[in-house]
Amino acid sequence: MARKKKELPLLEGITITGVAAEGKAIARVDNLVVFVPYVVPGDVVDLQIKRKKHSYAEAEAVKVHQYSDKRAIPFCQHYGVCGGCQWQVLDYSEQLKYKQQQVVDNLSRIGKVVLPEISPILGSEQTQGYRNKLEYTFSNKRWLTREEVAQNVVYDQMNAVGFHIPGAFDKVLAIEKCWLQDDVSNRIRNAIRDYAYEHQYTFINLRTHEGMLRNLIIRTSTTGELMVILVAQIKTGEEMRLFETLLQYVADSFSEITSLLYIINNKVNDSIGDLEVHTFKGEDHIFEEMEGLRFKVGPKSFYQTNSRQAYNLYKVARQFAGLTGNELVYDLYTGTGTIANFVSRQAHRVIGIEYVPEAIEDARINSEINGIDNTLFFAGDMKDILTEDFIREHGRPDVIITDPPRAGMHPDVVNVILQSAPKRIVYVSCNPATQARDLQLLDSKYSVKAVQPVDMFPHTYHVENVVLLEIRQEE
Repeated sequence: MARKKKELPLLEGITITGVAAEGKAIARVDNLVVFVPYVVPGDVVDLQIKRKKHSYAEAEAVKVHQYSDKRAIPFCQHYGVCGGCQWQVLDYSEQLKYKQQQVVDNLSRIGKVVLPEISPILGSEQTQGYRNKLEYTFSNKRWLTREEVAQNVVYDQMNAVGFHIPGAFDKVLAIEKCWLQDDVSNRIRNAIRDYAYEHQYTFINLRTHEGMLRNLIIRTSTTGELMVILVAQIKTGEEMRLFETLLQYVADSFSEITSLLYIINNKVNDSIGDLEVHTFKGEDHIFEEMEGLRFKVGPKSFYQTNSRQAYNLYKVARQFAGLTGNELVYDLYTGTGTIANFVSRQAHRVIGIEYVPEAIEDARINSEINGIDNTLFFAGDMKDILTEDFIREHGRPDVIITDPPRAGMHPDVVNVILQSAPKRIVYVSCNPATQARDLQLLDSKYSVKAVQPVDMFPHTYHVENVVLLEIRQEE
């Protein structure tokens, strides 16, 4: 006999009181913490519980009794469906307040170190069109919204190009207009879509892996250069001919494209790191510029996604480093060497370390392009490269700048930093929670002297944070 599904309660007239991780808001009902998407503090709503544990629950707002004065009107037609930009419904000034508080809470509750007054967050001048890179997915299974299903909407085309729906890997939401990137991105994507519809190109089936068109990557830059990468599964000569015809259509239709590239991906997964990139038109790269420095950005290069705000972030890191021209600087997790090259004019020498060999090659090229001769770059796992032997060979750093991935630094790396005892550490983080954990580990020798949050991603819950640590003076 089938087990009867337990009915979950409807909570009526509940006031939303705060925000939480992953862009969700919080309500508290008796001893229960309820996480709710797409509402803001001050909203009074009815909540349908969707999942319940002992001390918390997840719910959906099914009716709004009163809207908060902190609300904003979402500007995107896909808001609430695609899964991105969760905070569009929250006024930007309020977003900044909650991001600031997120940094304060993480550093004080997790780090539990003595903190100076935390500087007000640096907001992003651009809150729309700020991303320099977007990746779209093709699929032959278009996601239908709840309203479309209820209205029995029938589309001539069930192929779609857009973003994956969270929790449904094989379904893609057809995007008409995304506000995250310059509008040229929308025009290119929609033109490719319409051409593919008209000429009956096949879109990939993400379950059976049949179909031609797979991914579209668009990169823009502050220099006005534009890179477009089309990824397809090609198994016959006729499919290659059709693909080249599509590429020629894109080249003819968008003269502003300075780098038109393509990748043949016949694998099961979408990763392109191990695949050859072919140039169809123009260069195989674009450039970013910052204070007269030029940074080469290839199809696989990492570059901070918000170019203009990255400049403000790097200026904070450089200011915190307090360089006079005499320092040996270690730039850990250097990526393509952007920070290393950015601070090199104020340092005696900069040594950058990064896991990805291709990124290190880009870093070296960027130094060469800019006539910088006081940088050295090394590729390998940070905990294997940064050792006492490495420091004995290359010199004990006066300043360490570290910008690790979201998981933070490996304990072995923290230990070597403590042993090398630089005067200052500048810790750039995209995850204040793991940053706080690492600050606690560094607290035995270092005190936090300055904290500067930076908003790189408006309308999301993500926040970047820069911390200056100085070595404690021996008593």
